[in-house]
Amino acid sequence: MKKIIKLKKVTIGEGLPKICIPMVGETISEILKEAEILKNIDFDVVEWRVDFFKDVANIDKVKQVLHGIREVLGEKPIIFTFRTAKEGGQKKATTEFYFALNKAIITSKLVEVIDVELLSDEKDVLELVNIAHNNGIFVIISNHDFEKTPRKEEIISRLCKAQELGGDIPKIAVMPTCAADVITLLDATRIMNEKYATGPIISISMAGKGIVSRLSGELFGSALTFGAAKKSSAPGQISVVELRKIMQLLHSDI
Repeated sequence: MKKIIKLKKVTIGEGLPKICIPMVGETISEILKEAEILKNIDFDVVEWRVDFFKDVANIDKVKQVLHGIREVLGEKPIIFTFRTAKEGGQKKATTEFYFALNKAIITSKLVEVIDVELLSDEKDVLELVNIAHNNGIFVIISNHDFEKTPRKEEIISRLCKAQELGGDIPKIAVMPTCAADVITLLDATRIMNEKYATGPIISISMAGKGIVSRLSGELFGSALTFGAAKKSSAPGQISVVELRKIMQLLHSDI
C-alpha cells in the first residue's frame, strides 16, 4: 500500500489532487499582502518561492517572513522552495548557500515541506533529506526542464531516483513542444504511479500545451497541482478558482 503524506489537515496521495498556490512577492510587504489575499481563496497548500524574495541572502529575514506567513495563514501547510536559476528560478546560488538556507529553514521547523532539487550534489541531497526527516519535515525532490520533454523512460528514471534518495514526493516538470510531449509526460506519470511509486508523486507538463496535465492528476497519478492566485510562478498555471471547478468536474465522471 502506498504511503500518504499528512500535512496538518491536508492529505497528499488520496482523493482529489491537492491545489498549491505559489507566493512570489519580492518584498516583505508584498509577500504578507499575498498571504492576506490567500485567506479568502480555496486552496490546500502554499509554496513560498523564496528565490523571488529580494532579501533571500539574509536568512534571518527569510525566517522573519516565514513567521509572518504562518501568522496570517494559520494551519495552511507551507512548502519552502528556493528554485535555482539553472532550473528556472530567479537567482543563482552557490552550493554552500543553497544548503545553508535549506538547513536553517528545516531546523527552524517553520514549514511542513522543503523542495530539494534532484540535480544538486547527491551528498547534499541525502544530507538535507536526513536533516529534514529528523526534524519532522517532508521533502519534495524535484527536477525541472524548461527546454524539452525527455523520453518517457528518462522521466520515470528521474522520478525513481528522487524516490531512492528519500524524497517523500518526487516531482518533475517538463516543457512540451507538441501534443506528443504532453502524452509522453502523462503516460510516464501513469507508469510511475502504477509500477514504481511508493507514495505520492507530482508531474507537470508546462505552458499552454501542458495545461491538461495540471487538471488530470487524479486519472494519471499526479497528487498535487499548482494554480495561480495572481502572478504565476511557472508557465501554464491557471486560476485556482477555475482549476478547482475543472478538477471537481472531472472527478465526478471518473
